[in-house]
Amino acid sequence: MTAISTAEPLKDTPKKIVFRWAYVALPVIVLLIAIAIDAVSYGRLPQDTAYRFSGGLPVSRVSRGGFLVWTLGLQLVFVLISLAIALFITGAARRMQLAESQLNRTIFGIMGNMVALPQIIVAYAMADIFLYNVYGRALPALWAFALAVLFMGGIIMAVLFTRAFVQSRGLKTENTSGSETDVRK
Repeated sequence: MTAISTAEPLKDTPKKIVFRWAYVALPVIVLLIAIAIDAVSYGRLPQDTAYRFSGGLPVSRVSRGGFLVWTLGLQLVFVLISLAIALFITGAARRMQLAESQLNRTIFGIMGNMVALPQIIVAYAMADIFLYNVYGRALPALWAFALAVLFMGGIIMAVLFTRAFVQSRGLKTENTSGSETDVRK
């Protein structure tokens, strides 16, 4: 029979890493916005919806239902990719027995939400197509919007990675001999 030893105090067991919806929040929000845009504009779209343009004039058309399937389908694919990334990294962190920390949450949030950058660009293109077909007006050029989103996304990611690096500067771990070691070495 095994007895419980009270001579040694029990160490706090570190929290295990779990999936958090914050890791995929941006792609889900963009999907919900795309659904709202589709719901508001779908009834106003012409049966043959123009989706590709040259010189400001439509050159390709698709049925209204086909356009809806493609736009929401692409948005859903982005959300599923983001979800797969978040589940994979949290699962891998659990298997490596990493403890939950603010640093891990920050990095996992960056990795899961990064998919929102191209998703926002696709949502902009979708909104542009809706505006052209419903009101006959177009948004500013897609390439300019894409550059702006990628530039701002790069700045935001640089800030977040800098914060993560600063958080990692104080990380220490206890090695087998019982002494503390800097985990970045």
